[in-house]
Amino acid sequence: MHRSTRGVQYLLVLTDYFSKWIEPEPYISIQDSVVKTFLWKHIICRYGVPYEIVTDNGPQFISNDFEDFCSAWGIKLSYSTPRYPQGNGQAEASNKTILSNLKKRLNARKGGWYDELQPVLWAYRTTPRRATGETPFSLVYGMEAVVPAELNVPGLRRSEAPLNEESNSKLLEDVLDTIDERRDLSLIRLQNYQQLTARYYNSKLKNRPLNVGDFVLRRVFDNTKEEGAGKLGINWEGPYQITEKIRNGVYRLQDLDGNPVQRPWNIINLKKFYC
Repeated sequence: MHRSTRGVQYLLVLTDYFSKWIEPEPYISIQDSVVKTFLWKHIICRYGVPYEIVTDNGPQFISNDFEDFCSAWGIKLSYSTPRYPQGNGQAEASNKTILSNLKKRLNARKGGWYDELQPVLWAYRTTPRRATGETPFSLVYGMEAVVPAELNVPGLRRSEAPLNEESNSKLLEDVLDTIDERRDLSLIRLQNYQQLTARYYNSKLKNRPLNVGDFVLRRVFDNTKEEGAGKLGINWEGPYQITEKIRNGVYRLQDLDGNPVQRPWNIINLKKFYC
């Protein structure tokens, strides 16, 4: 992010996989201590202890201090595959939405993103998501937010219900009574959406089967090429051997001496090596 007029440059974002609720917080820098404070203050104290958190491989997330914090709270800590941030698809989608909407509001005033963040979040949280068919706000709080449009064209809950405490309470009870049913329907929609997405993803992988025991080459990136190699540097390195298939398209590797590669790798950055 551009450094904002408030001096902050980074945005730490956590997205709930089910409701699609986004909880972001701007910071000047992001260390493991900042992430721990964010989780405690903005997640645990507001919504409870999450079962699992999926992060990228940033140093603040893979530090022993942060891992100990998650372990102490019983939080399962998982990582997306290196060089393939789409492996943490929900976070990528949320970040893309935030950045896209901020750009539309900022034009050339890039440093003003801090002041525009809350209106962007409000719009996101009160807009139905395609995966669930519901707004993140309603899935988290049990009812829809009162949006600015209702101030000009008042609905039942702003015209009649507030005038009578009993009818207002009855209206709220009726809405809350249906929240479990609406969440169940949203879960079904979400599962169907994920199946369609997985089907499309798997169709692109079916012609590239890799199995445990296979030897593969791993893609070399610009910042991992030999210094001074330039465009003449190698594009693939290895071979490595697949030791475990974590899930479809994601593998653990080891080098020829049997030393494990630190993080899982996505098939998009691997290709089969023929001895």
